[in-house]
Amino acid sequence: MLFVRAIIRPEKKDEVLGKLSAEGFHAATIVDVVGRGKQKGIKMGDVYYDEIPKTLILVAIEDADKDKIVDIILKCGKTGEKGNFGDGKIFISPVEEAYTISKGIKGL
Repeated sequence: MLFVRAIIRPEKKDEVLGKLSAEGFHAATIVDVVGRGKQKGIKMGDVYYDEIPKTLILVAIEDADKDKIVDIILKCGKTGEKGNFGDGKIFISPVEEAYTISKGIKGL
């Protein structure tokens, strides 16, 4: 099992979640977050924005689904034809175990 954490622009949330769901990946946790990337925020005129709004999508998946999930997020999360700074990041981590609380069973 793997844990996918995708930090994307808030305006891309519905598109990413819609495509994930259309491809059979319905379960996700969505959190509104703030942060900054390598460019250390944005300066517009005299105002410096250190905390940029983002959306964090968390999905636990089977290992075999990794490439499909990453492809969906990359395509749907990108702004414009070539993408732009601030479009986000995807992080993949191993999951040792998962349990469904209501049923008390192991696995996704």
